[in-house]
Amino acid sequence: MTFDTSTLFAVFFYAFAGLLVISALRVVTARNPVHAALFLVLAFFCASGLWMLLKAEFLSLALILVYVGAVMVLFLFVVMMLDLDIEHLRRDYRKFLPLSFLMGAVIVLELSIVLIRSFIGTATPVQPMLEEMSSSNTHALGMLIFVDYVYAFEVAGVILLVAIIAAVALTLRNRKDSKSQNIAEQVNVNPVDRMRIVQMDSDMAAKQDARAEKK
Repeated sequence: MTFDTSTLFAVFFYAFAGLLVISALRVVTARNPVHAALFLVLAFFCASGLWMLLKAEFLSLALILVYVGAVMVLFLFVVMMLDLDIEHLRRDYRKFLPLSFLMGAVIVLELSIVLIRSFIGTATPVQPMLEEMSSSNTHALGMLIFVDYVYAFEVAGVILLVAIIAAVALTLRNRKDSKSQNIAEQVNVNPVDRMRIVQMDSDMAAKQDARAEKK
């Protein structure tokens, strides 16, 4: 019994795509932030499978190693350290529904425009790939990122840096149950304030005094 490669490709494609859609929906509907982060890990795995099917091996492996192996671990640590007030967020959820629907509609419209302009009515690539680059998608990706779209890549790096600084600033807020170092106090410490010499009798003298009091 033989399988058609196109049929097998379609089965894996729709399986990964279906799991990706379901996990993406669970990311935004899960009540527990940790569960939402784990569903995001599943979404990354499904996206990696889709890229592997599309012969983008470098992007597929980079997504697993970088995002699932490093970034998502940091996400979990940040979610646990923030100690989010889930009840407060749920109480004010309905207040932000109109704005959320508006932003969602704008994002869907932008994605639709990109997909329509990129795929519908296009039979050949807009920018054909050179022969020396077609053998390695890693080489082609490097040329696109660091040559053709280097400014957009730098802007994305600055945005990620700002997001990292904001996350660190959120975790450094003063709370009653948090314990943190104060470097200025440690540097300016005075030994007189930290140590006190107390005159005490020796152990033998203390025992003799106790016996004398009993008699």
